[in-house]
Amino acid sequence: MSRDKFAQQSLGGTLHGMVKKSRVLMVGAGGIGCELLKNLVLTGFGEIHIVDLDTIDLSNLNRQFLFRNEHIKKSKALVAKEAAQKFNPNVKIEAYHENIKDSQFNAAWFQQFNLVFNALDNLDARRHVNKMCLASNVPLIESGTTGFNGNVQVIKKGDTECYDCVPKPTPKTFATCTIRSTPSQLIHCIVWGKSYLFAELFGISEDDAPELDQSLDKEGNNADEIAKLRQEATKLKRVREQMGSQNFPRAVFEMVFREDIERLLSMEDMWKGKRAPVALDFDQLSEESTVPAATLLQDDQRTWSTEENFAIFVDSILRLGQRLETERAQKEVGKSAVVLSFDKDDADTLDFVVASANLRAAIFGIEPRSKFDIKQMAGNIIPAIATTNAMTAGLCVLQAFKILRYTDPEQLKRHAQVVFLTRTTERNLAADLVQPPNPECPTCSVTQITLTVDTARAKLSDLVEDVLKSQLDYGEEFNVTKDGDLLYDADEDAHLDKTFSELGLITGSSVTVIDDADEDCKVNVQFSIDAKNLPSADKPISMLRDLKIATRPKAAIPVAAPSTNGHGHANTNGTSNGTISGVKRTADEASLEDDIVRKKGKVIKEKQVMNADDILVIEDEKDDGVIELD
Repeated sequence: MSRDKFAQQSLGGTLHGMVKKSRVLMVGAGGIGCELLKNLVLTGFGEIHIVDLDTIDLSNLNRQFLFRNEHIKKSKALVAKEAAQKFNPNVKIEAYHENIKDSQFNAAWFQQFNLVFNALDNLDARRHVNKMCLASNVPLIESGTTGFNGNVQVIKKGDTECYDCVPKPTPKTFATCTIRSTPSQLIHCIVWGKSYLFAELFGISEDDAPELDQSLDKEGNNADEIAKLRQEATKLKRVREQMGSQNFPRAVFEMVFREDIERLLSMEDMWKGKRAPVALDFDQLSEESTVPAATLLQDDQRTWSTEENFAIFVDSILRLGQRLETERAQKEVGKSAVVLSFDKDDADTLDFVVASANLRAAIFGIEPRSKFDIKQMAGNIIPAIATTNAMTAGLCVLQAFKILRYTDPEQLKRHAQVVFLTRTTERNLAADLVQPPNPECPTCSVTQITLTVDTARAKLSDLVEDVLKSQLDYGEEFNVTKDGDLLYDADEDAHLDKTFSELGLITGSSVTVIDDADEDCKVNVQFSIDAKNLPSADKPISMLRDLKIATRPKAAIPVAAPSTNGHGHANTNGTSNGTISGVKRTADEASLEDDIVRKKGKVIKEKQVMNADDILVIEDEKDDGVIELD
């Protein structure tokens, strides 16, 4: 009996044939990924590619059933391939122990797949895969779990909401005064190490750290602490100049673990009735630290002593300094300043945060924790439930059947679902049909175009003059950016004579064009670069000649209903349609809106469409229709 007999009977000959011919990509081989890979292999998907940068940890074994104790420290992707291949030798499996954000995994690479499955555990990677699937026009099945809760979402360019269409919850913030001066919990020390010390030394400024609350408390005390924090940041910038030298760890240590603590101790009133912090001594810890950091790092389940954390602090800060200096030396022209970002799966950054947090905990009399525990806290990891992962993975495959079966967009929209898995007494599964794209989404509302470019010959001026102005009818008011860096606008033309190669625009790179015209403003466009050697007789940039860029629809001016005190509300799916959700316009309101549009007054130009919550309409006695932007 054929191993496909029951699958064919269940799915039907046509759908089963599509499954066997399908080439799919699975990003992530963790909790959901192991269950999902097993489902894909046993269902008979013809070719499966797996991408995962992570390695197997002891903590994974309770729910990631493809792994065993002997696999610890090995690649998740490679081990998952080896284990799953035994379930069905007829399926072709390719594994990559790589970062999905690497340049080799560009839009052209994504286009080879019929389906992409996201089985990731971090927001940044999810958004990246979402963008790549939109750029390559490949359907994506997004999934995630949190404890007993799970969700599965079908994403198809132009037909459904993408991952960024609905705003995601903002991360929890902590008052700066607590983080900086009076930590009482280990999480305060972890946030200090991750969002302040690491950011100031190797990344963004503390002003941009999302977990540090820059607002004032009721007594206004946070203002003084923020000012002090910025003074310390200025000192840290001077310390940072020693990066790359053997004295760099001492300079950082002396400032944050001795001088800063002595400054706090000078404020005697602050410590009345509570335990005062104790400054640390670099030389003393250096003498008492006898075990090499490499040996200590082999056991991340044990809580290290203060001396052991000191050894890991020195070792990790040297590693990070050398890494940043190397990346700066390799910096491409036109790129923004090189910085490092914290990642719980990046050993260098995690070691630094663990050691820094535990040293600070020792200073304030807070119980330290193991590297394993701090990784969970720093990465905002909620313990996973094996059953939730299994159910979510099963739902992913069921939605994949719908994408393969319903090739017509209208049929897909009637059958594809967003499914939520919740632990309730009434209902465990809740499903809703997919929603249309949010026209204000900063990701999927952007037009995606691929340019074939001879990067050695093509100059930025060729893109600006030949493509944008001549072929796509752009006016003078537009700008071209790469990864947020301005390459061109009406007042910035220094890069026009540089080639794409000189600007670091290679295969996998992209530039974004934003039209600033007052009338008939075009939607934002992202040009993906496909580098090829073109014949010398041809133009260095090739693009479809009949391509037209849509213009942005004029947003209606939202008018507040009296019951809402002048504030509009976003609708339930996180989008804003220019009206007040759930409130119909009365004849008087419609007349007022028409009057505002007719009179116009000031024309307010915005590069991005604003949410209705950001616009407040005030009606005075003369009924002038004044618009105030908050």
